[in-house]
Amino acid sequence: MNIDVFNGDADGICALLQLRLAFPVESTLITGVKRDIELLTRVSAQPDDQVVVLDVSLDKNRSALSELLNQGVRVFYMDHHYAGEIPVHPGLTTHINTEANICTSLLMNAHLGQRFTAWAVAGAFGDNLDDAALLVSQSSNLTARELLKVKQLGICINYNAYGSCVDDLYFSPDALYRQMAGYASPLDFIADKAEIYRQLLDGYAGDMNLAEKVNAEYQTDTTAVFILPDEKWARRVSGVWGNELCNRYPDRAHAIISNNQQGGYQVSVRAPLSKKIGADGLCATFFGGGRKAAAGVNHLPYEQLNNFVAAFQAQYP
Repeated sequence: MNIDVFNGDADGICALLQLRLAFPVESTLITGVKRDIELLTRVSAQPDDQVVVLDVSLDKNRSALSELLNQGVRVFYMDHHYAGEIPVHPGLTTHINTEANICTSLLMNAHLGQRFTAWAVAGAFGDNLDDAALLVSQSSNLTARELLKVKQLGICINYNAYGSCVDDLYFSPDALYRQMAGYASPLDFIADKAEIYRQLLDGYAGDMNLAEKVNAEYQTDTTAVFILPDEKWARRVSGVWGNELCNRYPDRAHAIISNNQQGGYQVSVRAPLSKKIGADGLCATFFGGGRKAAAGVNHLPYEQLNNFVAAFQAQYP
């Protein structure tokens, strides 16, 4: 049996699209909202089953990974988040790179010999790695207009993954993946499934318009903290709004805070584009995680807000 485990954002989906275009198989899909990352705990596998894991932290899935390997399951693991010590096991194959300007879709593009580069470009744009996306796109022969469409799709796939639960989203990530599966290029998908593309674009535009009306709660020359209302649109927009603010103010770090279902806050942190460091370590202090340039906290108790803001401003003085 084949089991594909992947982050429900643009990077995870676009990495899997590339892999299954190159190696098509029937597989069980395990994914969820952007912050649902301990996905290996949901895997039920038998010896010699093949599990593919894309764009979720090995460190956050370490125990479940060890159990699968001890059961004789073969695991292919590709990711760009903090991993900690990587296990050495004959059943485990890893492709992990935590550099700030890399993502899983770009790792997959290199692994497959640039066979489906346009999907890698979409994934990189979705992860707000614009410079890396533009560099890789040079080998894809995309026109400027086509590149804009690919960028918009990547951003919208990423946007669709944010929420406290799947009910917050326009499409569940596994359903969106199935709609895209089999298309050799994002442009083919856009042409054939125009109604889905338009729904994502319209949802993104509407939510971003609402976010534009929110003023910073705390602000310095180097940091800004935005607290969004307890609404579905706010949970959907938390990640892409942070990306947009970073693009506008590349020397400023941003924290986007929204309410979660646990009676606390969910936090998205973006390091300055001019200095992509520190987001993962900051969030780890509050039991979160991520990567150097972008990280988050799934549950920040209300009473910890002032402590978080102080730590955030100390991280980016």
